[in-house]
Amino acid sequence: MADRKATAARRPAKKNTAPAKCPTCNGSGETTTEVRVGRGRRKTGHHQTGLCPDCFGSGLAST
Repeated sequence: MADRKATAARRPAKKNTAPAKCPTCNGSGETTTEVRVGRGRRKTGHHQTGLCPDCFGSGLAST
């Protein structure tokens, strides 16, 4: 009878880490800017939100 073959050792599973958050928007995908009006560009105290210019709204840091 033939000798039995040894099985290959199993490799450890890779650990899945969460992707890094964007430092500009803290992972939300949105940034706020203050609204400015008039020729002198005076600040009104109001804020508007928009897409993060670094991650384009995904919330993930670019590599």
